[in-house]
Amino acid sequence: MFRSYLITFTFISFSGAANTFEEDISAALVERTTHSITYNGAYYSIGYPGGDVPSNIGVCTDVIIRSYRKLGVDLQKRVHEDMQAHFSQYPSKRIWGLSKPDKNIDHRRVPNLQVYFKRHGAVLAKSTNPDDYQVGDIVTWMLPGNLPHIGMVVSESTKEGNNPLIVHNIGRGPEKSDMLFHYPITGHYRYSKEHFSTAN
Repeated sequence: MFRSYLITFTFISFSGAANTFEEDISAALVERTTHSITYNGAYYSIGYPGGDVPSNIGVCTDVIIRSYRKLGVDLQKRVHEDMQAHFSQYPSKRIWGLSKPDKNIDHRRVPNLQVYFKRHGAVLAKSTNPDDYQVGDIVTWMLPGNLPHIGMVVSESTKEGNNPLIVHNIGRGPEKSDMLFHYPITGHYRYSKEHFSTAN
């Protein structure tokens, strides 16, 4: 008597190739553009660590926070811990009149992220040359009305020319656009895998 067996094979890649930081963060940023987000910067009491505002709302900083979280990096926790230890180096008292860190909002404010990336990442030139902006770079701008803004460079460029595209939320939800040189650049940073293990 013969029995038949169904044999299945699982193919596993042994190439050992891991995604680079640039590939991972660019994919996470582009994925953010698939979400329908209402621009809302209201104060929320959120959990800690790993806290987030409701998933259907957000501002420019939330694009950065949520993208890094896809890589296992919790900017809420990292910024809060750094502010606990070095509060005077952050602009919270000067700008918002705070006397101590606030884990609910500190990481969602562009000026605080600028200080954090200066302290724990790499500060790069505020260049007018598009070639100086690489995938994964963080850029900050000052919008009309003295409104700070933040976005990140992804792995796509304009069809005409070579301006790298930026993923950001300027009020219409997360989007990918050619806006790198549309507003005055106030900061240019890199916060990649080489910085994660040494931060805080």
